[in-house]
Amino acid sequence: MDEEEDLDSLGEQLYSLIHPKHKDNAGKLTGMLLELPGPVLSQMLQDEATLTAAVEKALRALQLEQGPSKVPCKDEDDVSASSDSLGEQLFELVDVYNTGHSQKITGMLLEQHKDAVLNLLSDPKLLEEQVNCALKTLKEQSVEETDISDSSDADDTERLGEKLFSLVEELDSLHANDITGMLLEMDRAALQQLLGDRTMLEVAVRKAQAALDTRS
Repeated sequence: MDEEEDLDSLGEQLYSLIHPKHKDNAGKLTGMLLELPGPVLSQMLQDEATLTAAVEKALRALQLEQGPSKVPCKDEDDVSASSDSLGEQLFELVDVYNTGHSQKITGMLLEQHKDAVLNLLSDPKLLEEQVNCALKTLKEQSVEETDISDSSDADDTERLGEKLFSLVEELDSLHANDITGMLLEMDRAALQQLLGDRTMLEVAVRKAQAALDTRS
């Protein structure tokens, strides 16, 4: 019961924030966002930028669902075009989960049969399960990588730097090099935490951006 009450309360708060800008679709958008994990919802309520980004993604997903392609299908081109379109739609929905691995997870999900991918687009619960499953696989792979890479500190730092850069680039592509360099000055344990916790990474990136602003 408590969980249901919490969800109702979150839903009411989300609805009140979404309604002023999206009166027609406020109910649907709120419902879509409520499929997200609790911590992500809490972050949205505290951070307007996160909420706005998630609403925009949900809105695009809603438009894709509601409106069939305006361009009539052509047999030859349609296979590649439709798979591109599927990939874009899937990426938009996966990206809402803020995993930090949207590209990789979308690629993993697109390896399935087309019908299975279409099911994911229409079933948020199934999508959430598969996103979590893919995220778990990615984390297990990265743990294996770090176990294997104990042989050389230099290699390890380089590998951490590459992973960190790809995540920082999503948040600030313009200053990704500078910010990654600043973050790599942290100790290894702190860096591992940043790689595993999107919120901590965003905070660290904001601090680095502020430091860069004071320098310039």
